Amino acid sequence: MTKLKQQFWRATRLFQQLMPPPLLATLLCAGLAAYVAFVPPINGLADNGDFYRAMYTNGIYKLLGTHYNYFDFVTQKFGLMKYYNDYRSVNFSSQPLFVKVAIGLNKLFYSKTVFDIRFMGIVNVIPYLGGIYLLTDALTYPAKRFRNYLIAGLVVLVFGDSSFTLYLNSFFAEPQMLGLTLISFSAVLLLARQRYRRRWPLVALYFVCTVLLITNKSQNAPLALSFVVVTIGLLFLPHFNAMRVYLLAGMVMILITGGLTYKLIGQDFVDINTYQTFSHGILTQTDDPSKDLAQNGIDEQYALMQSQDYYAKQFVTIQASGSYVKKNLVSKLGVGWVLKYYATHLKQFGKLMDLAADVMITQVKAVGDYTQASGAPAGKQLTFFTTYSQIAGAFFPQKFAFNCLLVVALVMVYLVGFYNDLRQQRIEGVLRFFLVLGFLSIFIFVPIISIIGDGDADLAKHLFMVPVSIDLIVLLFISDTLNHRLWHAYREEDQDA
Repeated sequence: MTKLKQQFWRATRLFQQLMPPPLLATLLCAGLAAYVAFVPPINGLADNGDFYRAMYTNGIYKLLGTHYNYFDFVTQKFGLMKYYNDYRSVNFSSQPLFVKVAIGLNKLFYSKTVFDIRFMGIVNVIPYLGGIYLLTDALTYPAKRFRNYLIAGLVVLVFGDSSFTLYLNSFFAEPQMLGLTLISFSAVLLLARQRYRRRWPLVALYFVCTVLLITNKSQNAPLALSFVVVTIGLLFLPHFNAMRVYLLAGMVMILITGGLTYKLIGQDFVDINTYQTFSHGILTQTDDPSKDLAQNGIDEQYALMQSQDYYAKQFVTIQASGSYVKKNLVSKLGVGWVLKYYATHLKQFGKLMDLAADVMITQVKAVGDYTQASGAPAGKQLTFFTTYSQIAGAFFPQKFAFNCLLVVALVMVYLVGFYNDLRQQRIEGVLRFFLVLGFLSIFIFVPIISIIGDGDADLAKHLFMVPVSIDLIVLLFISDTLNHRLWHAYREEDQDA
């Protein structure tokens, strides 16, 4: 029996050496992502009308002579323009950088005239898997206990969920946002835990990924404020005096990046969001929208547009993009008008916020996940490896007040670690506190901004950063509890067998 135990522990140690938790989590997520995105018949997300922002500006178009599917089916093949492209981007964004790399790989390995969406998946999966590795490493370092495989398993369960990996095969910005967020979060946590002797590569990685994240989508502009909070923690790094000037410059750069991203939003994009703020926000969660409109200087006839999408699937009461709507409705609306309206309709706004509090439903329900060639019915949703998102979506309380209380509780918990480590002149709890505080601000304020800026339209996409943020903090909380470092920095003597 003793010999068997010795053999077992030798095999266990060998397994830990050959397959540490970060590598295991990365390989498992890679396998899951490959099955969803690259194994025929492939899965992804159908076009909801937003793909054109990333397609046309990069010379990608709908293949002539083929039926292009909106909403119902994933389109795998697109055309590549051969000649001059006079289309200009509607937004200032870092997303074209990723699309251009995908096009380059497509031309090198596949075709110069036809674009396969799987090359977009290949480009998107690289930062995603890099983020998975760094996150698992940050959550488990330096403890060398078998419980870290449980943490690695939780990372796979949460971020290997198909509701996230479905985005890989699409022209949405969310897959890049996921990978960049994982890397930014992990870089700060690795700095807090002093994983590497040289700090500047992680600091540089954090700033590069954060800037790319903020500029990836115009909706991400407000995230600049949250990442400034995160960056404040880096100022507490010891023996880093010479770098503090660069850190302050980095904070200014983040703020400028957020300001430019907001300032350079195209007018077409503003019109779309303004319209959907009206149809999916102002006109919803109220018994008599026409009466409310009349009281606020808007023609009552526009109440007929309740819950109507800018890109409608079928018959609409009036063309949203038409000049009549722009002149008589959209031009009269603005952030000031919306804020004033909700300030006088707090009950309605509260209902909308409770709707936005359903933050754990991460799978986009408005579009299909299968290609037409797969034989799946129109709009069919993928159910493979969606256990976490389904359970979280079903049981997470759909009350914004609960979200606020959860934030208060988590801040108080990590404030204790901040205080203890600050007294003992340790940096782990200090950096971790500002990291948690910054990501909790995303959890609370993004739903508010989404409702004000676009109503309840496409909430799963607009609230994408909300479940990502709270999932990261929950994983951090669980790993800190399992490794006995919730109230203070890691101590070897606290680790049991």
